Amino acid sequence: MADRDGFRKITLAMEDGTVLSGRSAGVSGTVSGEFVFNTAMCGYEEVLTDPSYAGQIVVMTAPMIGNTGITREDAESRKVHLAGIVAREIKSFPSNHRAKLSLTDYFREEGVVAASGIDTRLLTLRIRERGSLRGILTTDDRSPDELVNAARTVPSISEIDYVRRVSSSLSRTLQPSGPTLFRAILVDYGAKEAIVRNLLDQGVEVTVVPPDTKARQILEDRPDGVVLSNGPGDPAVLDDIVAEIRGLVGRLPLFGICLGHQLLARAVGGKTYKLPFGHHGVNHPVLDRLTGKVLITSQNHNYAVDSESLPSGATKTFESLYDRSLEGLWFRESRIYSVQFHPEAAPGPHDARNVFGSFVSMMGGKNP
Repeated sequence: MADRDGFRKITLAMEDGTVLSGRSAGVSGTVSGEFVFNTAMCGYEEVLTDPSYAGQIVVMTAPMIGNTGITREDAESRKVHLAGIVAREIKSFPSNHRAKLSLTDYFREEGVVAASGIDTRLLTLRIRERGSLRGILTTDDRSPDELVNAARTVPSISEIDYVRRVSSSLSRTLQPSGPTLFRAILVDYGAKEAIVRNLLDQGVEVTVVPPDTKARQILEDRPDGVVLSNGPGDPAVLDDIVAEIRGLVGRLPLFGICLGHQLLARAVGGKTYKLPFGHHGVNHPVLDRLTGKVLITSQNHNYAVDSESLPSGATKTFESLYDRSLEGLWFRESRIYSVQFHPEAAPGPHDARNVFGSFVSMMGGKNP
């Protein structure tokens, strides 16, 4: 229902009974998912198009988004993947010479349900206190009790295989602009384009393949290494993919990013678990345990690897300075190297970009 100024009301409801109302900044409708908060001050275009946000309603803690509009060149995939988005203020008129259209026009073009005018400070604190919560975001005129009951029927993110929903079923090969030093296969579980760009910058020819590609097919192609990409959801529902990764272990260099890191850990016998409210943002400090340096990283995940479950031979390379969760692994003999954070950033700081160089070193027969 629109108010007297022509703005349509939108309401969010969560399984804990929280109900908040604001103004719709996108299309009309109802979406459901898991509420998480993102602490990035910028980069909302990359957040919107990051496949790892599938099934989530993202609460932006920055007080305003939309002021720089949409450029399209900054997108991390071909479309918006998150379930919905919530902000304190969403601007309709961008101020940026690169902008091709406003954020609100982009929401309408992409069919995004978006809420503006929400008390995101309250909402973020609630998620921090109670953990990621299931819920809905709707422009329908329904009673608070109805909305909360609907929120409590939303399936858990752990019950759904989102990887097959966001990844491509087609293969593609991209060439670096300069000399080709190595060939790598990137298994797409919801890969961001920034991963491809960083590999190309390192002189790596990249062939992107679907998530169901068999280990046998990869080995027959004889690449110099394999990258296991980021992606959405719970790694525990991907046992068939883990089985294929297990067939690659020890055969050639393997490099995992985010979900790829979790899948690699499970392939060697480790376990994963769900964090209370995940890590989502561009200001996450990570300790490099091998050098003692601290990196500020970009992160987007709800699950982590149980460091105590790993087999012998695992070197724990990075850890979060927020909650001491495991952020990186290296198996020297098996030539496995993986990180929980996003070395490609987009958005975020570039402290961790040398991780791509570590993978290239491994393909060259050196230690990362």
